[in-house]
Amino acid sequence: MRLDKFLCKSTDLSKADSVQRIQQGAVCVNGEVVSQESFQVHENNHITLDGLELTARASRYLMLHKPANTICSNIDEAYPSLFNYLDMDKTDDLHVVGRLDADTTGLVLITDDGRWSFNIIRPQMKCEKAYRVGLRDPIAENAADKFQKGISLQGEKAPTLPAKLDVIGPKEVLLTITEGKYHQVKRMFAAIGNRVVSLHRQQIGAIQLDLEVGQWRHLTSEEVSHF
Repeated sequence: MRLDKFLCKSTDLSKADSVQRIQQGAVCVNGEVVSQESFQVHENNHITLDGLELTARASRYLMLHKPANTICSNIDEAYPSLFNYLDMDKTDDLHVVGRLDADTTGLVLITDDGRWSFNIIRPQMKCEKAYRVGLRDPIAENAADKFQKGISLQGEKAPTLPAKLDVIGPKEVLLTITEGKYHQVKRMFAAIGNRVVSLHRQQIGAIQLDLEVGQWRHLTSEEVSHF
């Protein structure tokens, strides 16, 4: 991880203060002064601040039930940040694993472990994400076959990977995909002449949402180990 992030995980310093202390030459890695905050360090490195050895805190793994009209950002922008719902310290160290649009609700995973989040989002993992989708028009009878074969999206050279579509009602379906293209779910339904009017993510891999809107909890060790 970056040296400034390591300082944030092993001290009470903010990111800005961590950068300042590094640039002042107060941090050594394996006995050598390092003044670049972007310097990459590993868990087995010997890292000191003002001569005192540092040990990073354990990584944090959370799930949150994202409300509508919030954004997956650490700061408020056009909409409020979902991090406002986390009553814990040092949320600046955390990031969302696989962002949702402001109007999309449901399961969000949050962590400060970059390797763990990369294992979820990297294409080779083909991690399944399940969405409950509300539609403007009744779903076509042949839609499931089209999604299974792959949908050609505007601006994309290759069709989407096979996706599973389960019909819940005339205008409601459960869609499971293994990719994370930009606005993918909305674009897939637009490609078959329909429109998404509500979108809710209820599962990522084996982790299922089990919270009320706006609530959060730590993941269990078993849930963390899935990735």
